[in-house]
Amino acid sequence: MSNPLELVLLLLAAAVLVVVLARSLHLPPMLGYLLVGVAIGPHALRWIPASSESSYVYLAEFGVVFLMFSIGLEFSLPKLFNMRRVVFGLGMGQVLLTVFAPTALAWLLGFPWQLGFALGGALAMSSTAIVVKLLAERMQLETVHGREIIGVLLFQDLAVVPLLILIPALAQPAEHLAPVLALALAKAAVVLFLILIAGQKLMRGWFHIVARRRSHELFVLNVLLITLGLAWITELAGLSLALGAFLAGMLISETEYRHQVEEDIKPFRDLLLGLFFVTVGMQLDVSVVIDRFALVLLLFTVPVLFKFGLIVALSRVFGATPGNALRTALGLAQAGEFGFVLLAQAGGAGLIDQTLLQPVLAAMLLSMLSAPFMIQYSDKLVLRFVASEWMMRSLELHQIAVSGMAAAKHVVLCGYGRTGQNLVRFLEQEGISYVALDLDPERVREAAAAGETVVYGDGARREALIAAGLARASALVISFPDVPAALKILHHAHAINPALPVIVRTLDDADMERLQAAGAAEVVPDTFESSLMLASHALVLMGVPLTRVVRRVRAVRESRYSMLRGFFHGEGDAASDVAEHRQPRLHSITLTQGAHAVGRTLAELDLTALAATVTRVRRRGIRTGEPGPETCFEAGDVVVVLGEPDALEAAETRLLQGIK
Repeated sequence: MSNPLELVLLLLAAAVLVVVLARSLHLPPMLGYLLVGVAIGPHALRWIPASSESSYVYLAEFGVVFLMFSIGLEFSLPKLFNMRRVVFGLGMGQVLLTVFAPTALAWLLGFPWQLGFALGGALAMSSTAIVVKLLAERMQLETVHGREIIGVLLFQDLAVVPLLILIPALAQPAEHLAPVLALALAKAAVVLFLILIAGQKLMRGWFHIVARRRSHELFVLNVLLITLGLAWITELAGLSLALGAFLAGMLISETEYRHQVEEDIKPFRDLLLGLFFVTVGMQLDVSVVIDRFALVLLLFTVPVLFKFGLIVALSRVFGATPGNALRTALGLAQAGEFGFVLLAQAGGAGLIDQTLLQPVLAAMLLSMLSAPFMIQYSDKLVLRFVASEWMMRSLELHQIAVSGMAAAKHVVLCGYGRTGQNLVRFLEQEGISYVALDLDPERVREAAAAGETVVYGDGARREALIAAGLARASALVISFPDVPAALKILHHAHAINPALPVIVRTLDDADMERLQAAGAAEVVPDTFESSLMLASHALVLMGVPLTRVVRRVRAVRESRYSMLRGFFHGEGDAASDVAEHRQPRLHSITLTQGAHAVGRTLAELDLTALAATVTRVRRRGIRTGEPGPETCFEAGDVVVVLGEPDALEAAETRLLQGIK
């Protein structure tokens, strides 16, 4: 297969299939990309021969460029300062000791210490993409072990920058090593100074100029120019492309355009990063792995156990409980995406022999495949092997129970963020007691010290809800907009107290029916409530009597926001995911002379069978209210239909052509 188009189509088809499969199994797509590369590469099915692989490697490097750019965008000095104890304590200790151990071992066994350093640098990395996704799904980002994991990952990401400079320099002869290292570090210092000091004001001013043009295409082009331009400058200086991209991200992170830039580059980053992992998989020779499976198993087991033990020990030194230390270690013991980057760089520089590179690649791939399972079963492992964890869990439930025992006819509040705290102020004014559960230990500590009835606990756990007195409560409020977690809480709440009314907060109306079907008495979408408040303020300022405004707002809420369901979509409202695509929207259909609907009533057309609703009709420039079943359509009518995209398409076809 030598045709470039055929190769691209093969990669795209394989990537689409594997991402669908990974999503179905709730696994990170990155693992699928790696397996695709293994399968179609020159060492397995050979759909992409070795001669063609080199043409994709350079393009795949841009995936790493955009990943480093994204990390630069997340770089924040205030964030580093707030997490300095974890980042520069636990994180730095983990990286330095993980690099030092293989380096010392290689030297003691008579191998080049540069080999040990390169392997140690790759081993020190954990997978930010996999771990953060899994922690977010399990609502553990704000837990004690979640913060430790994020702090260590942050330092690992920062450590990649010097490692990208050091590893190529280590390939030089021993007598030239010191001058080459000194020159590389000097170049890095000069580039850092020029870009970060001189480039800061220039970057902000230039972005202002570009943003004033109000062109999204120009904005995206500008981001690509800056990212690739700085990568090119650092490459000219003898440094890596990734370092320049990281610096570009750091510069933009200090401007007000950071979040917009992050959204704009996300498609490029994810696509090219996927291609990078495909090329990593292509390098794996399955036959070599099978022949040397014992070595692969050894290289998988020993590094994971070493890293696990090291992180447990360091976490305990920095004050973590045995249970949290174990959870942190289970979340970080696997290899990471930057390990592949550093390993590929070391292999290209000749620091690692190809006969060793294959088993190391296979071992790292196995460790990444094991990551979701280690995190998923971390709680069970901790409860099994840490005797004190039962006591800590009992103490946590005891603290919740102490707050819940004295309460009756109270409100159980899951989530004590800004929305939850605002709700509590209203409850206190009415003299209604409450028990709040939250997973942010710092927030719980500060609020409890101020006398708030808030305790550390996971509302998605049945035991925590029971301890909070859910069986005696008068209402349950879920104040955070996380639909999967809300569905889990609703399931437990229905089992504990079936008659309990539950109020759930969501971002929009995409999941209202699911939540109501799961037992929610009320679902409050943020977008609808903000629209109601905006409308009520505007009406009052326009002179509409306050009592009439209140009556209208009440009517909208009593009808479950039916009047606000759906809106006219424009080009800027393109569906970015499946949830957005499922949201109902409004669509205007003009009935031309000869249209099927002309002369027929709404009842005859039976659009409700297509899950579409006619909300109003505009006839001869006059808008009517919601039409009844007897409404007969005329040529020239503009029919406004509400429904999901597929239903709207079917309704338009029936109105115009009469085809079901």
